[in-house]
Amino acid sequence: MQSLERPSQALAAGLSGLAGFIDAVGFLGLGGFFVSFMSGNSTRMGVGFASETAAAAVAGSLVTAFVIGVACGSIAARVAGRWRKPAVLLLVSSALTLGALLYQPGAVPGAFLLVAFAMGAENMVFQRNGDVAFGLTYMTGTLVKIGSRLADALSGGPRWQWLPWLLLWAGLVAGGTLGALAWLRFETGALWIAAGFSTLLMLASVRLVPQKVAQPSPQSPF
Repeated sequence: MQSLERPSQALAAGLSGLAGFIDAVGFLGLGGFFVSFMSGNSTRMGVGFASETAAAAVAGSLVTAFVIGVACGSIAARVAGRWRKPAVLLLVSSALTLGALLYQPGAVPGAFLLVAFAMGAENMVFQRNGDVAFGLTYMTGTLVKIGSRLADALSGGPRWQWLPWLLLWAGLVAGGTLGALAWLRFETGALWIAAGFSTLLMLASVRLVPQKVAQPSPQSPF
């Protein structure tokens, strides 16, 4: 995270905010299930196996949709090459828009499967060597980074490397607050807000597409 340039750090914080917004909406809309925090759903599924089969089924379906989203986001990133970020965010925005269109009050999990799919795909925006560079929809690793970088700073190391990680975590918390307020006020409209914000982030990511590097001619030995 700290190795990213500031525009990319801002995009990452915006995507973390989107994840927090969406997770709050899903949590309220589904009555205690998550659409981006799959550790929580995995625990809910385990508890459901012991006490409530229906809850286990809901949690399991959300986890499955999330994993499929990760896979589809990864494929989109590979196909798009240097246009990876806009391509993955187009997939995210499309899934959120379709989820907003299909949402029906009381449907469990219904359209929220598409939302969980979108959150899985979102994690493939930032990659390193074809793998996830850092999580955008879950913060346990981010909090570990904050603590580790603070320890480095207190031990005479780089003073501010914990700050980008704090920004990522703060984005999720702020997004969660706004998502809860939007759901309580607008309900279905909250999904449209998320889809619109995702589209704005997709457009912003176009500016981060690296310039195409000229390939050497076939005759060149270099």
